[in-house]
This record gives sequence, C-alpha cells and structure tokens, in this order.
Amino acid sequence: MAATYDFPSDLLAGQEELRQVQAELSALLKRLPWSVEPLDGFSDETGRRMVERPASPGWTDDEQAEVEKLRRREHELVVFVSTHRYWAELTGLDRVHARSRLKHAHGTPPPGGTEPSP
Repeated sequence: MAATYDFPSDLLAGQEELRQVQAELSALLKRLPWSVEPLDGFSDETGRRMVERPASPGWTDDEQAEVEKLRRREHELVVFVSTHRYWAELTGLDRVHARSRLKHAHGTPPPGGTEPSP
C-alpha cells in the first residue's frame, strides 16, 4: 500500500502556485517570438534534421518584463517548496516518495497514470 503524507497547507499552496506559474510561463513563451531580440529567419540543413525559423520581431519591453516576473516568482516558489521545513521530518526514499506525491497533489495524475509505490 502506498504511503500517505500529511502535507502542511502552506506547502500544498506553494506547490499549486508553482504549478500555475509554470503553466502560465510555458503558455506565454509559446506565444512569444522564438528570439528575444529581432533576428532574421534562417534555415539549417547540416544537422540530423532541418531546422527553420522565421524572422523574429523580438519581444517587447512589456513581454520581457512579464517573462522576468514569472521566472522570478517561479524561482521563489521552487526555493520555498524545496526548502520547506516539512522535508526535515522525512529521510531517504520516504522524502523522495513524498516529494513525488506532492508534485501530483490536487488530483493531478502522475505520468503514466500510476502512483509510485514506496
């Protein structure tokens, strides 16, 4: 039977906000041009596969500021979650399993659809 963990509410909230910030940052980066600075398009056939990029107008100052804000918040949340006092209560594999369980808290199924067994 899989172990259960009684995560503190602030740790759960921090992990959930981290998930949301990462999703928002990912969606923003997908919408933005491929290059921060304006660059010409290119085509490269020398590698294992052909790579093509259209010309990039670059990011606006507002877009750069939004990415920076999200990255800064993501970093703060990663530090908060990974250094939370709760982890001091656990050791070895129990800590690893608890961390995995926290990542999939709030009904988000783990990759492959199965829970790791301790």
